[in-house]
Amino acid sequence: MNKVKYQRILLKISGEALGGETGKGIKPLVISDVAKKIADVHETGTQIAVVVGGGNLWRGEAGEQLGMERPQADYIGMLGTIMNALALQDALEKVNVATRVQTSIEMRQVAEQYIRRKAIRHLEKGRVVIFAGGTGNPYFSTDTTSALRALEINADVILMGKNGVDGVYSDDPNINPDAVKYEQITHMDIIQKGLKVMDKTASSLALENNIPLIVFDLNDPENITRIVRGESIGTLIEGDK
Repeated sequence: MNKVKYQRILLKISGEALGGETGKGIKPLVISDVAKKIADVHETGTQIAVVVGGGNLWRGEAGEQLGMERPQADYIGMLGTIMNALALQDALEKVNVATRVQTSIEMRQVAEQYIRRKAIRHLEKGRVVIFAGGTGNPYFSTDTTSALRALEINADVILMGKNGVDGVYSDDPNINPDAVKYEQITHMDIIQKGLKVMDKTASSLALENNIPLIVFDLNDPENITRIVRGESIGTLIEGDK
């Protein structure tokens, strides 16, 4: 086992990251690539929990704009995260990483129901645990799920993998060439500056409980492992010093 800085991590992967260049649909080759990155981290001995989004398949806000009731639209999105979780589980097990999917919506035929103590036990046994179905409630994003589950399992850090974005910037770097990258920033700064990192509920939860968050580029195959070993990658977001 290699020396690591973080013993237990919560990795947030957006649905778009599983959808490849278009950010749409489930791309097996892309998911296989993500699984290999997670497998590399798993070899260090770090315990890994994953929260997957569902934006590659459905977004509740979009459904609401089309005239659907928001709770119904959000439930569809939760089912999308479960589809992504099952695809990622399949890819992880193909590279010999024992994996469990736990959902906040009971679906016994395909996954375990989320039970905090059981999830922690899986992690202690070296299994990757994928949390799907969001919080199980409408109006809450998978960002909020990430902060909530990280606190529940006592994760050392939340790693938020972005598709082609290497950290937090003062503005959209794809639009504003003068945007400045932050190497380190506080949760309060994120809220006060209105930076689009996590939604406000998730940011407030992370702030109140002082859990660190690292935003990094998921496309670099070594980034997660380098972060776990203590290298400064992406942007570190912490509480006020």
